[in-house]
Amino acid sequence: MPSSAPPKLFDRNQVRLHRDRAAPDYDDYAFLKARESSQLIERLQDSTHRFERALDLGAHDGRAARSLLESGRVDAVEAADISPRFVEQMQAEGLEARLLDDETPALEPERYDLVTSVLNLHWVNDLPGTLVRIREQLKPDGLFLGCLFGGGTLSELRTCLIEAEAEITGGAAARLSPLPGLQDMAALMQRAGFALPVADIDTVTVRYGDPFRLLRDIKGMGEQAAFMTQAEAPRRPLSPHVLARMAELYAEKFSDADGRLRATFNIVWLSGWAPHANQPKPLRPGSARHSLADAVRKAGRTNGGES
Repeated sequence: MPSSAPPKLFDRNQVRLHRDRAAPDYDDYAFLKARESSQLIERLQDSTHRFERALDLGAHDGRAARSLLESGRVDAVEAADISPRFVEQMQAEGLEARLLDDETPALEPERYDLVTSVLNLHWVNDLPGTLVRIREQLKPDGLFLGCLFGGGTLSELRTCLIEAEAEITGGAAARLSPLPGLQDMAALMQRAGFALPVADIDTVTVRYGDPFRLLRDIKGMGEQAAFMTQAEAPRRPLSPHVLARMAELYAEKFSDADGRLRATFNIVWLSGWAPHANQPKPLRPGSARHSLADAVRKAGRTNGGES
């Protein structure tokens, strides 16, 4: 019996539009992209490999791609994004960039020995299928290294929005995207056929003077909700009353002693190799528990921050 197609939760056209709108001022809001691009290079340095050709999926403004080139570990990098404006910016800055929908990439198999993706794959509807396609684009013994927002991200904002909307309107609509958990991603990496798959989590806490600055940052990142709209139940915009009550609840529940508000971002890091006969074998099936550094080293890392 054929398996059913994954549900279409995200409107990919909306994802593209949000990124297009964010592109001109993205540098003002890219603190998480910058942080995790730096983490990408740190984790890559754990490998003894030198990579001839890399693909950076969901490149945004290309900062991770530039970091890969500057690392001295990668000879050539293709940067790809769903946003035409981001691609135009990258090309104007001299990067090899292309327009690509990472949900259904039409790419030559076994073209790259490194595929990276920084804070992008959480917008993919068919995440299992996309991971399979990434593995297929890798040469044998090629490395996939990437990260995405995971479950528990913005839990404070999610809690306060739901409570405020339910209190004022009697019901609450989904306002923030559902996100996969750490164990979900570990299992998906194994299902996708990666060798030595590893998933770990990096928790970043950012503090704000008020939650409206957080909402501006989310929009500036191009990360606002992009749900498929159902004609029979269109999603109502948030009213000023709901937003005001959300801000009150946020201050009551999630403020520190100095009055600043916490916003948590859980970032799931993934690593896996395209199978090759000479790779070491895991100690037991389902063992995605070793450190990511060990797996990337192939001899066989979680911190926080403030903005």
